[in-house]
Amino acid sequence: MPAFIAVVIGFGLIKKIPIFDTFLIGAQEGFKTLYSLAPTMVGLIVAVNMLKASGATDLLCNAVTPIANALGFPKEIVPMVLLRPISGGGSTALLTGIYKDFGPDSFAGMVASVLAGSTETTFYAIAVYFGSVKIKKIRHTLISALAADFTAAVMAVLTVKLILF
Repeated sequence: MPAFIAVVIGFGLIKKIPIFDTFLIGAQEGFKTLYSLAPTMVGLIVAVNMLKASGATDLLCNAVTPIANALGFPKEIVPMVLLRPISGGGSTALLTGIYKDFGPDSFAGMVASVLAGSTETTFYAIAVYFGSVKIKKIRHTLISALAADFTAAVMAVLTVKLILF
């Protein structure tokens, strides 16, 4: 990191760019973006906590588990598949729990690892990126992103099965 900073400062000096002034302008723009995103982020965090506290996520997991079993999903990863698009921290906590309960080398642990590395916190990403440019209508983005998350979950199971067998 220090080498990168030195290269940036050196490049700025060579190009005769006012480095500190440019830094301050960038920091001001960053705070403006943060200020405009704060309501969206607070709303998202409240919604996630309400889903967890109400038991809706448990209800959804119980409803989806038979379908997941039929598709060959380990039942242990169903909560992670459902929570990953909503909460990165929550899904990481579930991943840690899967490691503790079943081990990282178990089928569920490996599928959860692949899933964690190949999916995105969809709702967070949409809120941040669309909110930063003030787009209100997300059109087909949410459906496409959730389809990609589902595809990643299916492919995680298939990939681990292919590697293990």
